[in-house]
Amino acid sequence: MTTEGSPGEAGPGQGHGLHAHVLDTLGLAITAGEYLPGSVLRTDEIAERFDASRTVVREVVRVLESMHLVESRRRVGVTVRPTDEWNVYDPRVIRWRLAGPDRPRQLRSLTVLRSAIEPVAAGLAATLATPEQCAELTEAALGMVRTSRGHQLEGYLRHDIAFHRVVLNASGNEMFARLGDVVAEVLTGRTEHEVMFHDPDPAAVTLHVQVAEAVREGDAARAEALTRRIAAGALEELDVLAP
Repeated sequence: MTTEGSPGEAGPGQGHGLHAHVLDTLGLAITAGEYLPGSVLRTDEIAERFDASRTVVREVVRVLESMHLVESRRRVGVTVRPTDEWNVYDPRVIRWRLAGPDRPRQLRSLTVLRSAIEPVAAGLAATLATPEQCAELTEAALGMVRTSRGHQLEGYLRHDIAFHRVVLNASGNEMFARLGDVVAEVLTGRTEHEVMFHDPDPAAVTLHVQVAEAVREGDAARAEALTRRIAAGALEELDVLAP
């Protein structure tokens, strides 16, 4: 039943926390295949299940619609859309899919995407990066070195995300730059779901330092080649940890 007996308004305690809970629960269920394409979700049933107001449910449905996971049809309800219509680049969709049963395939798909984009971005960064971006890249690489031992994966993740964001941003290509959130979700998912060694591969850490050097020195060919090696290593890790 809806809180406060108010059918159209969110009651006390029905702010962001409940909205996020309902969104995550439904998003995880849809992306995990618990609701097959064509399944109909009844908003009144959702409201009763979560003790949420219709306002909260409508807001959740609007977000799911923006991701192309569902569509609302009058007199029908909220219908789950086919998988090939989902916005698979939405960071939340990526997060939910990585938390589900299809994690190995999703990780591989995203890592292959990275292997196609990031080497080119690194080559461009070697030509276009500003001194400030070069400094940020070096700082992130050195942070990865500092946290690569002693099971410091949370700290390592922060620096790893920062490194790849700088590479994408420094490429000067706004389409590449927009993939920063996608890469962040991939790296976070690998860590949270333990698709990582307890201490990162020393060779991979060294490659990141070398990429930062190549970008700083303006060596586009070397920056691209080194980043391809990082991508190849990530795929090899998946063969072991998420076959």
